[in-house]
Amino acid sequence: MGASGGGEDKPFNFLQILCGTPHASSSSSSSSPSPSPLLAVSRRWRGLTMCAGFFVPARLPAEGVIAGGAAGVVVETALYPIDTIKTRLQAARAGSQIQWKGLYSGLGGNLVGVLPASALFVGIYEPTKRKLLDMFPENLSAVAHLTAGAVGGLGASLIRVPTEVVKQRMQTGQFRTAPDAVRLIVAKEGFRGLFAGYGSFLLRDLPFDAIQFCIYEQLRIGYKLMAKRELKDPENALIGAFAGAITGAITTPLDVLKTRLMIQGQTKQYSGIVSCAKTILREEGPGAFLKGIEPRVLWIGIGGSIFFGVLEKTKSVLAERSSRKAALAEKDE
Repeated sequence: MGASGGGEDKPFNFLQILCGTPHASSSSSSSSPSPSPLLAVSRRWRGLTMCAGFFVPARLPAEGVIAGGAAGVVVETALYPIDTIKTRLQAARAGSQIQWKGLYSGLGGNLVGVLPASALFVGIYEPTKRKLLDMFPENLSAVAHLTAGAVGGLGASLIRVPTEVVKQRMQTGQFRTAPDAVRLIVAKEGFRGLFAGYGSFLLRDLPFDAIQFCIYEQLRIGYKLMAKRELKDPENALIGAFAGAITGAITTPLDVLKTRLMIQGQTKQYSGIVSCAKTILREEGPGAFLKGIEPRVLWIGIGGSIFFGVLEKTKSVLAERSSRKAALAEKDE
């Protein structure tokens, strides 16, 4: 991110992008149905590597991987109760009571997935961003950040989705431990059950990752140009909080759909994203699509502050350590 990512930032031109600078729109490709969920996942992964392979090196940068993993774990541990409340609000039907016990239910198992998912996301995002910034014109730096965020989210989704399914089933009281959740989901629903709501997850997370990282990166670049210096840790955290809160609010309806599809289990109340949206609108009204928006904005706003603050600080520390090692190695030679 920014200068600490190892590449030179492009000039800030966010307003021009927002006001209608033309750029190529990505077309979504429909994958053919497959009887095997693992085959479908492998096909998605092959499509990702073919699409992103041009940008992402075979070896992910260690600094980004470590920084991303550390930031993800810190955020998840600190803010897990707010996430649990948000999930229960979104899962509740009209007239249902919200349970306030067990707000840390499923944290341990979730961290097992969050660590590699966050590390993988940043490990893909950083080199993809740098290559896109080199390829795109200077006035399209926002498009580079949007695209890199989406590519990173797509790669991390193969870890994020099973983690999210297990977490939300535990948050809503369906299982007591993560191993039991995985075992019973696979036994009753097959491996496909671990990827329940995969489409809705991508529908939420790809725009979320793209928008959040674009806003964050563009604001950092603009702030640095105005201040004519590198940003301090509190400034990175403040920009991260703003980017997270805005993006969290915008994507709340998509998050509601994702939550309902992931927790339905064998009930199969919804056959897909469209079915879920129609059912919610018919039975609960349009307001249901904003369920949990307050804790979601609070959670992601604070989480963005912590995540980007920890991310930039970790990257800075690791970069300084690498520079010292390189200097010592040159001195010894």
